[in-house]
Amino acid sequence: MGMLTSVLAIIFIAISLKTVTDKMKGIRLSWQFQPSVRKEDLYIIPKAVRANVPTLKLHDGHDIPALALGTWLGMNAKGRIEPAANEVEQAVSWAIDAGYTHIDTALVYKVEDQVGRAIAAKIAKGVKREDLFITTKLWNDAHAQSAVVPALRQSLANLGLQYVDLYLIHWPVGQFLNGTYDYTDYVETWRGMIEAKNLGLTRSIGVSNFNQQQIDRLLELGLEKPAVLQVEINLNLQQPELLAYCARQDIRVMGYTPFGSLFYNKALKTAPPPRIDDPALVEIANKYHKTVPQVALRYLVELGVIPLPKSLTKSRIEQNVQVFDFSLTQAERDVLKSFDRNYRTIPQYKWLDHPYYPFEKKN
Repeated sequence: MGMLTSVLAIIFIAISLKTVTDKMKGIRLSWQFQPSVRKEDLYIIPKAVRANVPTLKLHDGHDIPALALGTWLGMNAKGRIEPAANEVEQAVSWAIDAGYTHIDTALVYKVEDQVGRAIAAKIAKGVKREDLFITTKLWNDAHAQSAVVPALRQSLANLGLQYVDLYLIHWPVGQFLNGTYDYTDYVETWRGMIEAKNLGLTRSIGVSNFNQQQIDRLLELGLEKPAVLQVEINLNLQQPELLAYCARQDIRVMGYTPFGSLFYNKALKTAPPPRIDDPALVEIANKYHKTVPQVALRYLVELGVIPLPKSLTKSRIEQNVQVFDFSLTQAERDVLKSFDRNYRTIPQYKWLDHPYYPFEKKN
């Protein structure tokens, strides 16, 4: 009798569990809360759900995805962070799986080969090249008009591609690899960019780290208008005047370093707030079941900026693209706007005495 009772109890439990499981089907649990002792890891971890990234129209008729994966690894106390053998390749692969279609890179990052391998692997599995948008950049040592096309051909060889979707002049400042300045006029460089586009090596062309006056000079000469300007944009450096100028000129803005000084482990002690645990930002993030970095990215999206979040961590790559399923209120945007301090995390003061240095000459 005892054994029969035990068997019946087991059957009852199994039936009950199946009933609960059946009821749970179709319920989408999108969020897990993951506590952490580190302030820089105050994240709500989303389960992997492929994002649908919208596109924006460039003035030349091409579409550009509204968010991109950045592949610049940054600097540390020892200088430039050198990429490991395949860490960027893995990050790009994860990003494409997560819904990214736009990858931003550059010759000077020394990762074009890794980006290319990841793209080739995805294309081999059915991803279409035309569904991806690849941006790369001309480095400062190739500013002569005659050097632009060969430099782009080198990037294409690194990437294993026939063309890129967007090619940018990385800086208006010319500098040879031995460290001496190249005083080539960026207007000459821009003429080389136009040649590269006419050859079909890139579909669109643009500039990076140019100021308004430098862009105006290109336009006053009657040259093709840049389709894109890439600059630093984040909560501490919102650049409203530059954004308004680009909107008037129909130039799209891509924003690098979109997290600014949010992370304690990356912010200088002199950097203004906010940090990732700022109470006002945490309150907004909790309201939408998002992370503070996601709120920062969403704010840039609502400013019309194409943010370039960088990460080598799978979960964060997936988080950073999940910013198109909520909207901020005007009051929340006002809170985020209040953090603007015109503070650059990448001022590049080492080029301060170059005649084409693009930023405010502050001490």
